[in-house]
Amino acid sequence: MSKEIAVSMKNVVVKFEVRGELLTAIRNISLDIYKNETLALVGESGSGKSVLTKTMTGMLEANGHVIADEIKYKDYDLSKIKSNEKWLDIRGKKIATIFQDPMTSLNPLRSIGSQISEVIELHQGLDAEAAKAEAISLLNRVGIDNAEGRYKDYPFQYSGGMRQRVVIAVALACRPEIIICDEPTTALDVTVQAQVLDLLKELQQEYGLTVVFITHDLGVVANIADRVAVMYFGQIIEVGLVEEVFYDPRHPYTWALLSSLPQIGTKGEKLFSIVGTPPSLYTKAEGDAFAPRNPFAMKIDFIEEPPMFKITDTHFAKTWLLDPRAPKVEKPQIIQNLTERLSKIQVGDE
Repeated sequence: MSKEIAVSMKNVVVKFEVRGELLTAIRNISLDIYKNETLALVGESGSGKSVLTKTMTGMLEANGHVIADEIKYKDYDLSKIKSNEKWLDIRGKKIATIFQDPMTSLNPLRSIGSQISEVIELHQGLDAEAAKAEAISLLNRVGIDNAEGRYKDYPFQYSGGMRQRVVIAVALACRPEIIICDEPTTALDVTVQAQVLDLLKELQQEYGLTVVFITHDLGVVANIADRVAVMYFGQIIEVGLVEEVFYDPRHPYTWALLSSLPQIGTKGEKLFSIVGTPPSLYTKAEGDAFAPRNPFAMKIDFIEEPPMFKITDTHFAKTWLLDPRAPKVEKPQIIQNLTERLSKIQVGDE
């Protein structure tokens, strides 16, 4: 039985006009996001992860614009919505976002409780008293002790982990179907990070949420994701079930990301790092964008862009190494026994 699609993206391109030049942040991405799954978007900074999800909420900067065959959500084509009034029917109410830094998401001059209540009144239509009761209930649900007593506290009175829990409560107050988590644990220490990830997993099951989780931390992905989409230079270069991408990766960039995990390093040896830097987003893609940094690159990688090759019904990778004519290349030694190594990775471990 096929899975129900929550959002379907077809040939999405995002461009920004910067100082009279065009910067291409997303380059012809097609992706289906399935209902009730957790899809992780991973890649280096600047690969396009956050920009791609902003096309689902109309939160691109004013100098950005979307070109797409469609971004289908229910009866909406999100790529065609232009007015902020129409976005209010989607943003928060249907598709909510949890950002990396809760201090930039919360108003420091207003109490925690009033900020949650305001969202509830706006999106659920409850009166002030009912909204307050619902806000306290949500604070309890996300793990804030003595929620009723702390309803009138201000953001500065909460720790970083507690503020992130409040931001999660704000997102849930809208009763969305999809939540975008934009690196929500990056600023937290590993112990609190583990608690927040466990909370997100619980809430997904409880509320039947579809989650898009943006991160550069592959250790986090191993703990939370059902599927993984690896991004580079505004493209998806590998996508598959979390087990497929971790234990049978096929793109050299995915190999490099996994090899960079500090958890699989050997004590006393230098940690692996990816040579070079990502190409400028102002440049036109020629061949495989990763080729200049790829020790396994072939001549064709510098000439022609590879297609997306099918590995299984759920696993695809965009690399010429999967062409039947390509020479057989073994993935790096450090990730050949990744099953054993990754079994030891637990967020919060020393």
